[in-house]
Amino acid sequence: MAAKQLVLICDDQHIIHETLGAYLKNDGFDYISAYDGEQAIAEFNSEKPDIIILDIMMPKKNGMDVCKEIRQISNVPIIMLTARAEEIDRVLGLELGADDYIVKPFSTREVVARVKAVLRRFTMLEKEPAKVIKHGNLEININNYDVRLNGRRLNLTPKEVEIFQLLASHPGKVFSREQILSAIWGYDYFGDTRAVDTQIKRIRQKINPNEVKGWEIKTVYGVGYRFEVYDEDTEQQ
Repeated sequence: MAAKQLVLICDDQHIIHETLGAYLKNDGFDYISAYDGEQAIAEFNSEKPDIIILDIMMPKKNGMDVCKEIRQISNVPIIMLTARAEEIDRVLGLELGADDYIVKPFSTREVVARVKAVLRRFTMLEKEPAKVIKHGNLEININNYDVRLNGRRLNLTPKEVEIFQLLASHPGKVFSREQILSAIWGYDYFGDTRAVDTQIKRIRQKINPNEVKGWEIKTVYGVGYRFEVYDEDTEQQ
């Protein structure tokens, strides 16, 4: 019998652990609990969960800091929870590398469904053969989330790598913000397309424009973005 997938629930409200944990167990998952940010880091390091449900507002260390710390060493799927619905929270959570975002109060069944969807997508990515995309001095390896420019590794978050890979694997194709949201996060973020703009902005900030040769991430105003590849003799406009 295959081992059950392990969910780390990080929230300071005991009722969340009781109700969500019961639904997860009913769907064949195991779960462990953390009630503050420091415990969340400790449980992650010791138990190596398959996915993390992470509340933003926690004692000792908030969820944003926990997400940032984990992302420095792992691509484990993270679903963030918050009691606040401000757009800045959603954008910041996605910017730090969260795979999904749920606002409290939430349907417990919906959270379990999101856990299954994120794990299914993550597992599919892991099973796919190595995908290395090369354009001039740019190399993107989606298998190990490694992006190099002139041989130098760029410090991109998992979501930034996935967006970069999506665009670069379809040169010349225009992707709307909604299409990028659907492809990368798996469903519509209810019009929250600013998350895509934030991710693209951060990708561009991490690239030295003097090193870019033969390609460019172009903004298609009013629509979205495309990855443009140029011939050596073609001047970029």
